[in-house]
Amino acid sequence: MTTTSTITPFAIEVPQADLDDLRARLERTRFAPAAPGDSWDYGTPAAYLRDMVERWKELDWRAVERRANAHPQFLTEIDGQTVHFVHVRSGVPGATPLLLAHTYPGSFLEFLPMIGPLTDPVAHGGRAQDAFDVVIPSVPGFGFSTPLSGGGWTMARVAQTYDALMRRLGYSSYGIHGSDAGAMIGRELAVLDPEGFLGAHVLQLFSFPTGAPGEMDGFGEKEYAALAHLQWFQSVGGYNAMNGTRPQTIAAAVSDSPVGWLAYSELFENFGNGTSLVTPEQVLEQVTLYWLTNTAATAVRYHYETGHAGVEPVVSTGRIGVAVFRDDFQTIRRFAERDNAGIAHWSEHPRGGHYAALEVPEDVVADLRAFYAQG
Repeated sequence: MTTTSTITPFAIEVPQADLDDLRARLERTRFAPAAPGDSWDYGTPAAYLRDMVERWKELDWRAVERRANAHPQFLTEIDGQTVHFVHVRSGVPGATPLLLAHTYPGSFLEFLPMIGPLTDPVAHGGRAQDAFDVVIPSVPGFGFSTPLSGGGWTMARVAQTYDALMRRLGYSSYGIHGSDAGAMIGRELAVLDPEGFLGAHVLQLFSFPTGAPGEMDGFGEKEYAALAHLQWFQSVGGYNAMNGTRPQTIAAAVSDSPVGWLAYSELFENFGNGTSLVTPEQVLEQVTLYWLTNTAATAVRYHYETGHAGVEPVVSTGRIGVAVFRDDFQTIRRFAERDNAGIAHWSEHPRGGHYAALEVPEDVVADLRAFYAQG
């Protein structure tokens, strides 16, 4: 891995012309005819998009910029790739270094509300010993970690890049938290288990049935409900197939239409089959960031790169904590322990889903405190 040591301060300043262009495109939206019933059964409904476009026209992007720019942001180069990140040090001596790894189709924005409780726990109902130094990178090819430098960017490569980032910032030990893509990166770091690694706190471990005889013996209602949720998600996860086989085809469509990208980002609303607590404003902030940075194309490419990497599955031995939220993919513990030998923490939560950092950030913070306090 080639690196440079330069770290440059960064602030978001989107040209007004780009915001004007977005507004003009929204005004000219040609909506698709509604499918029968205009429900989520066929994909993103026309009525939902019409409502969201009207909300989008009122979005104050400059307020989003101010909220992000209130925290120190930086750019650096690792492995030939520009990496954007937020870095907030706690005022508490000896705070635990923690990297927050975002989702797809999310971004570093999803973790901004958690910075205060993590870095200043006493002011948010915690103890001084619960304090974290927080690092929030944008995955290469997402947000301001652009342009993407060539091919071969898998979650394993991102994990190596994040380890290099934490070392560059002077941390000899650290932990990671993530959901979705961030959970995959977290597990890859647990596989690497670099010196000083404090563990990966994830919302999912993507461990599935293999067809081995007897692997589901003794399963009860809970496990079969988890399998049913997985089957449901596979039935509506067309984006997985598209991203994994023809990413540049869909990239052409969603890079030319903001409403197309909004529709393609249906995971925020649909992952929990109608249970999502993500607000329309949160969805629009994420979608707008992708639009303004023109990163939909490089974001969708990860499914293809990972699927064509030719890497054999391995058992992780690094320390892992799992937090399962009610309306998320339900990690099945037997399969998770088969694939991950270092599970040291397991919790289940009565509310929240796949984007828990956006939905119930206080619950995620509490679970992070519990996991790293055990270490």
